[in-house]
Amino acid sequence: MPPLREPGAHPEAEFPSYAGTYRLEARLGSGGMGVVHLARSASGMQLAVKVVHAPYAADPEFRARFRQEVAAARRVSGAFTAPVVDADPEAGRPWMATLYIPGPTLAEQVKRSGPMAPAELRRLTAGLAEALRDIHRAGVIHRDLKPSNVLLTDGGPKVIDFGISRPYDSDLRTETGKLIGSPPYMAPEQFQRPREVGPPADVFALGAVIVHAATGRGPFDSDSPYIVAYQVVHDQPDLGGVPEDLAPLVARCLAKDPADRPTPGEVMEALLPPSYEADAFMPSQRRRAVVAAAVPAARERDGSEADTHVGPAPVVRRRRLPRVRLVVAAALLLLVAGAGAGAYAVWGVGTDASRPEPERAGAGGGEGDDAVTPWRTALRTSGTATPACSTAGAGGALYCSAAGGGTARIDPADGGVLWSARSSSSRTAAHAPIVSGGVVLSAGPEGKLRAFDPVKGTAVRDTALSASPGGAFPAGDTLLTVADDGTVTALDGASGATRWQGSPAKHTRPDFALYDAASGLAYAFEQTSSGTSTLVTAVDAATGRASWQRRLEGALTPVGTAGAGELVLTAMDENSDTTELVRYAPGTGRSARVPLPFTLDGPQVVMAGDVAYLLARGGSLLAVDTAAGGAKAELWRLETGVGRASAPVLGEGGHLYFSAADGRLLAVDTDRGALVGQTRARLSGGKLAYASDLPAPVTAGRTVVGTAPDGSVFAVDGADPGGW
Repeated sequence: MPPLREPGAHPEAEFPSYAGTYRLEARLGSGGMGVVHLARSASGMQLAVKVVHAPYAADPEFRARFRQEVAAARRVSGAFTAPVVDADPEAGRPWMATLYIPGPTLAEQVKRSGPMAPAELRRLTAGLAEALRDIHRAGVIHRDLKPSNVLLTDGGPKVIDFGISRPYDSDLRTETGKLIGSPPYMAPEQFQRPREVGPPADVFALGAVIVHAATGRGPFDSDSPYIVAYQVVHDQPDLGGVPEDLAPLVARCLAKDPADRPTPGEVMEALLPPSYEADAFMPSQRRRAVVAAAVPAARERDGSEADTHVGPAPVVRRRRLPRVRLVVAAALLLLVAGAGAGAYAVWGVGTDASRPEPERAGAGGGEGDDAVTPWRTALRTSGTATPACSTAGAGGALYCSAAGGGTARIDPADGGVLWSARSSSSRTAAHAPIVSGGVVLSAGPEGKLRAFDPVKGTAVRDTALSASPGGAFPAGDTLLTVADDGTVTALDGASGATRWQGSPAKHTRPDFALYDAASGLAYAFEQTSSGTSTLVTAVDAATGRASWQRRLEGALTPVGTAGAGELVLTAMDENSDTTELVRYAPGTGRSARVPLPFTLDGPQVVMAGDVAYLLARGGSLLAVDTAAGGAKAELWRLETGVGRASAPVLGEGGHLYFSAADGRLLAVDTDRGALVGQTRARLSGGKLAYASDLPAPVTAGRTVVGTAPDGSVFAVDGADPGGW
C-alpha cells in the first residue's frame, strides 16, 4: 500500500498523496474535519475521497463517529445516495471513497438560481421522499437532512453526508445531553427529546428543505439559532411562497407531533402521478453548475457547514420577536444547546487602541486585603472566536490569544495589557498560548508556532510545529510531537532543539493526553481499532525513557493522577460514551474499575486527590471517589443547566469553575455539589452568541479569568462567587 506521504511545507502539506491505493488527483473542497479529493479507481472510475485531518485522526471519539458514518453510508442501497466504494476508518489518516457525483447541492442551486419552479419542487419532494424511504428501510436515520446535503443530478436528488446518522438499533438513540443537527432543519423532538428521535425527524427536515427550495429561506427564519430553536418548538411554520398544491403536504411534514407526520411512502403517494422529466427537475442553469463533491463534509466554506453539525439559518427576511420571547428563546437554548461542535460565534471588536484598556468594576466582592477587583479587557481582533488564555509562573502571568488579533500578556491584577503581538495568521479559532522553557508559544504565520519573550513580547523564533490542536503537546519544558509514522520527537521548549526522538516500544502511533508535573511523566496511550484494549506507557518527557508500560482492557484515555502516582483513565463503550473510570497502580500492577451511575458524553475531568470531577458536554457534573467502589463512589451529581461547557478547573476555597457557550463563568462548591455563582452572559453587540470553541477559565491565586464570545477577557474574585 502506498504510504500517506507528506508533500512539503505548504499549508496543505498535511494531506497525503494517496488514500489506500487511490492516488489523490485534485482537491475538491475542504472543511473543519478533512478534505475531499478527486481520485480514480484502477478501472478509471472517478471517486470522491474524504481524508480526515491529522488531529481528528488521533481522537478515538471522532474515529468512532467516522466508523459510524462509513457503516451507515454502506448500509443504504446507493440508489439515492453516493455509494461507498472503499474505506479505511482504521488508517493512520482515516478515509472514505464514494462514487463521484457531479452536480450542485440544493443550497448552491437555490443560491445561484433562486427558488425552484412548482414542477421542479414536486420532483424534488418525490425524489427526497423516495430516498428517505430507502434510507429508513435500511434501518438508518439520517438526522441532518438539509440543502447542503442534497446533490442535484439528472437522475434525481442524492442524499449525502451520513456523519451523524444512526441505525434504528443503535443505543446511541438513547444518548442524553446532545444537540446534533442543523437548527433550521431539526424537528422539535431533537431539541426536546433527543433520545426519542426517529424516522419522523427526517420527514420534518424534508418539509423544511422543500420550503427552502421553494422560497430561498427556511420555515423558521432568523439569524439566531436560539430563536430558530424556539420557533421550531413553539411557532407555526411560515409557508408563504410554497405552491398551494404542495403547502398542505409540507405543513403535515412540519407537524410538531412526530405521529402527525406522513411517512416517506405517504409523501410519495400524495404526489401521484409522478413527474419523470429531467428538465422539470433540473433548471437550465444547472448544466453550467460547478463540480460538487459526493461527501459534503469537506466542501469549501461557501455556506456549507458540513463538519460542524449545527448550521446557520438561511437569512432572507427577518421577523421581530417580542422581547419576552427573546428571553424565553435564549433560556430554551441555554438548556438544550448540545455538545456538538457548534458553528456559531459572534466576536465583539475591542477598543481601537493597540493596547486595550481594561474596564474596572469597582471594589472587589470579597473581603480582606487580597480581595480581587473585577475587570474586563476587550482584545482587539477581527476573528470570530472566543479568546483563550493560560497562566504560568509563581506570579500567575496571564497570556491570551485572540484569533485574528494575536497574542497578549495581561496583568491578572487589573487587566492591563503589558504587551501585545499582532498575528498575520488567518486562523478562525484561538488556542491558549503554551508556556514552555521560559518562552510563550502561540500561533504565528502559516499556522505555525511562534515563540515570544515572556517579558518583552518580542518574537524569539518560529518553530516547525503546527499551532493546531495536537500539533505540540506541552510537557513541562518539553514539547512532544507525534508524526504519522508514530515517531515521537521531543523538543526543548526554550531553544527548539531536539532532545530525543523515537517511539515507545510496542506502539504504532501513540498519542499523549496527560502530563504529570510532579513526576515529569507524560502518558502515551494507543487504543486498538476495535476498542477492546489500550496500551499505556509512562514516558519521562525530558529523556524519553519509559517508566512503565501496561496494556489495559477497554478504550481508555488518561485524565489524571491520584494517590501515590496512580493513573486515572476514562473508559468508553462502543458508542464513545464514558461509562466508568479506571484507576491503575503501576507499583502493584493492579487496576480498579469504578462504574459511573450513568453514561456521560465526552466528559472533561479534573482530579483533586482521589476525587474526579467529570463535566460532560451537556453540563452534567459528577463527583466520583476513585478510591471507593460500587455505589459508594458517587459523591454527588449536579445538572448545571449549561448547554455546552468548557473543561473544569479547580481554584482556591474548594470551588470548581467552568465556562458556558454564552460567555458565563460558573462556580460550583465541590463539598456540597451546589452551584454557588455565575456571571452574566456576555453577548456580542447585544445579540445571542454561540461560541464554536469554548476555552476553559484559568486561575491566578483567588483571581479567576474567563473569556467570552464578545472578544473579552474578564476577571472575578474566585473567593466570592455569590457576588459575581
